[in-house]
Amino acid sequence: MNAHQPLREQAPLLDAYLSYFESVRLPFTIPGHKQKAHKLDAGLGTLVDSDTPLYGGLDEIKLSHGVLKQAEKLAAQLWGADYARFSTGGSTHANQGIVLALGKPGDKVAITRTAHRSILSALVLADLEPIWMAPEIDPVTGFPMGIGLSELQRALQENPIAVLLTEPGYLGTMSDLAPLIQAAHKQSVPVIIDAAWGGHFGFHNDLPKHCLQLGADALITSTHKALPGYSASALLLAQGKYLNLARIEQSFETTHTTSPAGAPLASIDGCRALLQYRGEELLGALLANVGGFKAQVQAEFELPVFLNVEDFPTGRFDPSKIVLRANALGTSGVAIENALIERGVRVEMADNDTLVFLATLADDASDFARLADIVIPILKSLQGDPRASATALSWSVVPTVGTSMRAAYFAETEMIAADKAVGRISADLIAPYPPGVAVVAPGEILTQQIVSGLATSKAGGVRIAYATDPTLATYRVVIS
Repeated sequence: MNAHQPLREQAPLLDAYLSYFESVRLPFTIPGHKQKAHKLDAGLGTLVDSDTPLYGGLDEIKLSHGVLKQAEKLAAQLWGADYARFSTGGSTHANQGIVLALGKPGDKVAITRTAHRSILSALVLADLEPIWMAPEIDPVTGFPMGIGLSELQRALQENPIAVLLTEPGYLGTMSDLAPLIQAAHKQSVPVIIDAAWGGHFGFHNDLPKHCLQLGADALITSTHKALPGYSASALLLAQGKYLNLARIEQSFETTHTTSPAGAPLASIDGCRALLQYRGEELLGALLANVGGFKAQVQAEFELPVFLNVEDFPTGRFDPSKIVLRANALGTSGVAIENALIERGVRVEMADNDTLVFLATLADDASDFARLADIVIPILKSLQGDPRASATALSWSVVPTVGTSMRAAYFAETEMIAADKAVGRISADLIAPYPPGVAVVAPGEILTQQIVSGLATSKAGGVRIAYATDPTLATYRVVIS
């Protein structure tokens, strides 16, 4: 396939989506808009008339053409997996589907503390007990660098049925995966990787390998994050040596919608074909553009203001990630974000010390040039005295378990004032968002560090998510 050949010729789901809208049709099936809602209201039509489902859209109601299975087989082949499924429920659904397939209630899993909320929710659904693993913290930046081998070996002594890791993390850093996978496999323990932010890994020599290339047993990734997929589109890939693929299929279907939208599915197939046939070219251009942008901005400042590949061991940082260190500029990431929003620029994450710009294959050189023109004056106007990095609350809390997450989830609860909450068992999962990493999970004891830290983060402009009382004036706790 060359750059000018239509992608649909290599992507059966994408072709099915486009073919549907090229056909003459008179649908008497769902969806109820029938692709003609514009006749009822122009605005509603603009929103829904490009929508068609899998059933009766990309395929017949009885799925007689099997286009989804064809596309999933192509994805399994590209990533070197035994099994692949496309999800319209994001990595959240894929994570929950695979966790439900791991074991039986009461079993233990070794899990990184930097896991996304969806993994913790899955533990509640499956009634699995976490063996928490703390990430190594880089002493210079204060950022998490992944799980160390000694930490995993400690967790393996408790005989978990699986290891759950999040690689790469929200800031682009990652564990040294190969030794971790080898250690787990010595005990026949499968390693599942939430690689939501690493869908582009493995398709360019200057990017880290994807985790299946390193021997992992399952890879979950979002095709709408680092790749140009439809919102909430995700991919689950698995190997059958240590995992029960039939049970994963059962769990995937149990937790997925029975009315999957066609556009997200078709976009996953399109992203697969894009990586397969143009990945090296497009990712090379992205890496060059990111490098050029960072160099242009950095030239205006004396101290290093970005995270760079050279700051970490080989293969432990995503070079396409743009992470600005606001503390090195003596300002706040939230203040920079607010100034950028006034100029029409939205960023992926901002907290006191950090700002994350998400760059993808869809960004070209002109986008980065425009961004630099906007960013540089803002950074200069806000620049102050540099300060040392502080480890964010999400990366620094060591949990104290009071009861199981599932027990807390179903417990009788009450709301109490924040100043009375210390020492009580939280009934909520509470996390700064982004990144959505839990500061406290259901069943864990609220400490002074947690209550004070959340209040400070909120006061600094960080959104605090999932708390019953988003003001944090009160906390929902288990009635003892």
